[in-house]
Amino acid sequence: MKYFDYSKLKDRKWPKEVVNYVGLIHEYKGRQQLYLKQKPEELSKLVELAKRQSTEASNDIEGIRTTNSRLLQLMNDKTTPKNRNEKEILGYRYALNLVHESFEYIPIRNNYILQIHKEMYRFMDVTFGGNFKDTPNEIVAIHEDSVKEVIFKPLEPFETPIAIESLCEEYNKAIGEYGIDPLLVIPIFIHDFLCIHPFNDGNGRMSRLLTTLLLYKSGFVVGKYISLEKKIQITKPEYYEALSESSKGWYEENNDDTAFVKYLLGTILAAYRDFEDRVNVVSKKLSALEMVKNAVSQKIGKFTKSDIMEYCPEIGSSSVESSLKQLCKEGMIEKRGGGRSTYYVKIK
Repeated sequence: MKYFDYSKLKDRKWPKEVVNYVGLIHEYKGRQQLYLKQKPEELSKLVELAKRQSTEASNDIEGIRTTNSRLLQLMNDKTTPKNRNEKEILGYRYALNLVHESFEYIPIRNNYILQIHKEMYRFMDVTFGGNFKDTPNEIVAIHEDSVKEVIFKPLEPFETPIAIESLCEEYNKAIGEYGIDPLLVIPIFIHDFLCIHPFNDGNGRMSRLLTTLLLYKSGFVVGKYISLEKKIQITKPEYYEALSESSKGWYEENNDDTAFVKYLLGTILAAYRDFEDRVNVVSKKLSALEMVKNAVSQKIGKFTKSDIMEYCPEIGSSSVESSLKQLCKEGMIEKRGGGRSTYYVKIK
């Protein structure tokens, strides 16, 4: 059976990069608290955008997709799901809302994790929602010749409930009794959760919901305004590489999970940096053109209309598009590609 002991983390020596990440995130957290007090109305504009991006990105990582228009309708309760993908997307939205709105009342225990999983499958005609796996699962890679390679073999079904119980107990001890910085405990908890792979389906999405939940409970609420799932989607190869590297020897308890800790802390730090960039844009009383110009000034390399809309959530799509056209006329940017492949680059 697999049990966990997080007390050893008290004496663990971390690489300088990890220590720096932790220090910087705490600094950003402190500054965010000031923003939350000073600019609550401006920040509220970022919340719904972050929810939509999180729902879209977390499902997209698993190959679960729908059109942009259908996604907006589902997020705004303007339609009902018409296929399996949309049922899963809407279920994630409900589970994410639960985390956002009730995180203070969700203890880190077996039965609460099962309830979140059940919420995620509330629109699905399946029996495994809210239950631990009843069949073995393997993490595989499919090569070009269609040959499957087993990358990692998680715990067996009979081991899973006890392992999750032990994991939750050790997390709570680490945060409370052991007094370890949550920023070090959370990535390790998420990595162990993924290695257990406790469900027949939905393990990746559950890990991202739990990441948000654990961060919120420790006061790191950046995911409310900047989608962590979107950050992971953009860096998906690095995510899987860090997970694979950290999982080698996990069952035998001789793995080194530093790579995954670095990856997740880097993702959180990137979200905090984006938060400060965006709050500086939305907090100013500017015209649509001025807001788009400010957003463009912060971009490096090529960017899309959607990228700019992330920074300007309170102005509509047509206003962003007309502003980009104006900036093209002014010679600040240049439009390239066409259709869905359209992007822009700064000229000056």
